[in-house]
Amino acid sequence: MAKKAFISVFDKTGVVEFAKKLVELGFDILSTGGTQRTLTEAGVQVTNVSDITGFPECLDGRVKTLHPKIHAGILAMRGNPEHMKQLSELGVDTIDVVAVNLYPFKQTVSKPDVTLEDAIENIDIGGPTMLRAAAKNWQDVAVVVDAADYDTVVTELQKDGEVSKNTKFYLAAKVFENTAAYDALIANYLRAKTGQQGLPEKLTITLEKQQGMRYGENPHQDAAFYREPLSVPGSLANAEQLNGKELSFNNINDAAGALDTLREFDDTTVVAVKHANPCGVGSAQTVHEAYMKAYESDPVSIFGGIVAVNAEVDEKTAEEMSRIFLEIVIAPSYTKEALEILCQKKNLRVLRLPDISAPLPESAFDAKKVLGGMLVQDVNRKLLDGELKVVTKRQPTEEELETMEFAFKVVKHVKSNGIAIAKDLATLGIGPGQTNRIWSTQMAIERSGEEVKGAVLASDAFFPFDDCVEECAKAGITAIIQPGGSVRDEDSIKKCDEYGIAMVFTGIRHFKH
Repeated sequence: MAKKAFISVFDKTGVVEFAKKLVELGFDILSTGGTQRTLTEAGVQVTNVSDITGFPECLDGRVKTLHPKIHAGILAMRGNPEHMKQLSELGVDTIDVVAVNLYPFKQTVSKPDVTLEDAIENIDIGGPTMLRAAAKNWQDVAVVVDAADYDTVVTELQKDGEVSKNTKFYLAAKVFENTAAYDALIANYLRAKTGQQGLPEKLTITLEKQQGMRYGENPHQDAAFYREPLSVPGSLANAEQLNGKELSFNNINDAAGALDTLREFDDTTVVAVKHANPCGVGSAQTVHEAYMKAYESDPVSIFGGIVAVNAEVDEKTAEEMSRIFLEIVIAPSYTKEALEILCQKKNLRVLRLPDISAPLPESAFDAKKVLGGMLVQDVNRKLLDGELKVVTKRQPTEEELETMEFAFKVVKHVKSNGIAIAKDLATLGIGPGQTNRIWSTQMAIERSGEEVKGAVLASDAFFPFDDCVEECAKAGITAIIQPGGSVRDEDSIKKCDEYGIAMVFTGIRHFKH
């Protein structure tokens, strides 16, 4: 008796050649619907599943393969005499190869005008059932969910007359990877449609490998970049690389952080990032002026860093950028002249991200993997929590208030304990990630140099003591913005009043670990 292969695919890439080779190897081909028409038109002899089951397709094609004569032929364990006896009594033939891929749910819901009805109709039922059945009985059935595996199956059949156990097990595992991702995508899409707030009781995340990497944070670590299956506007995964080497693990991590910071600003802004911390941020009327502000904030740290811009890069700005070594430049667009200048540096990664300023989607969340689990939280969308509260005798000037908000946007993205000092909508010094706040404050002040006089300081969390105010007074800082909430707030307020420093409380903390 000839072996049988069931083939029913939405993506018909390579399926005709695959079926023809199976026929040459003595297989009978079973199929349904569009796949049967494609194979028949290509000259492949095909038996319709309805001829096996004695039951027609029905409900607009929703029911085709859900029948014992199909699933018994897949699930029967060939080494189990009782199974084989039952097949014989029922007149059911075994099916030895199953090639199925699924309705295009992802492609359907990616369309901007998709309706819920369209999405529901593209949820495959029979396909996953066939795949899971064949994968469960992997020792006896070769199951193919990816056209890239057609050649492997044919080659082993041609060479040995069967598909090896190792290959069948690999193919089965691949099936469950695919069906799990398919179901997770459906679940997340439908949950978003319910409008439910808060984090789900069961969180299933599916990601697709976008690129392998030479290594991770360090050369001895393997790494890859995975992207969410549905496009996220403004995300690094959507960027088009126009020049330079392949992005590394650290490049992507740092560049994503640069985009997070940049998203805080509506004005023309340039953000420079080094090792996941902003090292220079500037806002101005022109891109060139904004870039120079960001560069002059820390000409040392920007070397080998990443620059993100929320406006078109022009020739003048590109010339300045090309004077130093940068790893990446990201912008929504570039003039022709600017692109020519930047692309002269063969290793500079130049990325174009037209929707760089797109707001975060409502479904976005932040996750940190820990051994044995994952921490999940809402994305930090807020900057301020209501009105600023002036807590000192001296009121800040309008210019100081504007700069305070600028600095607080920056410090929101500085690793805790974080301090940012700014003047004229440009950072002067940033103190990131120290184990106490006074060290971060001292670092930021030292980095700011003589320009620190008359500047403002932003802190991501409250001052535990008044020592930070003392340092600000020595440096000539005139205004402070911080969350407040310490049991020693009054000490800091009194110290500000003593030195004539204006201080405002935001009521909202921005730890970033």
